Amino acid sequence: MKTVLSGSYAEVIIDTEGPVRIIGESINPTRRKKLISTLQAGSFDYVLQLAASQIASGAEILDVNVGYPGVDDVKLLPETVMALQDKFDIPLCLDSPNPRAIEAALRAAKGKCIINSVNGEERSLRAILPIAREFGSAVIALVMDDEGITHDPEKRLAIAEKIVGRAIKEGIREEDVIIDPLAMAVSADQDACLVTLKTISLVRQKLGLNITMGASNISFGLPNREALNAAFTTLAIYNGLTCPIANPEHITTSLLATDLVLGRDPWAIRFVEYYQNTLKSL
Repeated sequence: MKTVLSGSYAEVIIDTEGPVRIIGESINPTRRKKLISTLQAGSFDYVLQLAASQIASGAEILDVNVGYPGVDDVKLLPETVMALQDKFDIPLCLDSPNPRAIEAALRAAKGKCIINSVNGEERSLRAILPIAREFGSAVIALVMDDEGITHDPEKRLAIAEKIVGRAIKEGIREEDVIIDPLAMAVSADQDACLVTLKTISLVRQKLGLNITMGASNISFGLPNREALNAAFTTLAIYNGLTCPIANPEHITTSLLATDLVLGRDPWAIRFVEYYQNTLKSL
């Protein structure tokens, strides 16, 4: 299954049978208050620095989130999109819980974006799917619904099937629905990672769709987060993960190594090229 995205001209293909594509996570104010303060001051220098660093480290799609208390994201999200796409030809993943901000950003964006996200709640389905259809966007589907987050992989699969069915009925192509199986903190639940891995496997087997997740969510509250994230993401890729949302500076080497050992990097070309380019930048 192939999900085709684009910037102004450049295309990125997320393929269930192809190499892993990284969605860069760093344009997010959760741990970067400087991001909001600079954007509110009308400066896009810092967001452009974050984008350049992620692209250089292996991101092929950028998640863009400017949500923060007191921020007018209906105004700021499209402004940030325009600033990014004036500088970089790369597909964007528009990340906001506000449908009005998503719609405004899509009107400003070039190419084909991802909406992050819709879930199985009726309110979310009614708000987001018509926007995805109108703009021809792909959409990330979170496997939660009006009853909250289930810890049963089979129920998570059922929610994914429900969202896909509604999306198709809305006129959205099946391949443009990317499933997020919900990666939860293993520090709070020792079975959290196993539930997510089983969900990924079920989605791959039953739906054959592309799969994303917040790759760093599982390590929240624990030391040596990078090692935990890399180990879990490798297992997730083996089970069917195709486009994690992650910090490429921390995880690209592990993902390229995983692609190589899974036979997705003929003659180790991508792995060696990345290593050589990294040496040159030192």
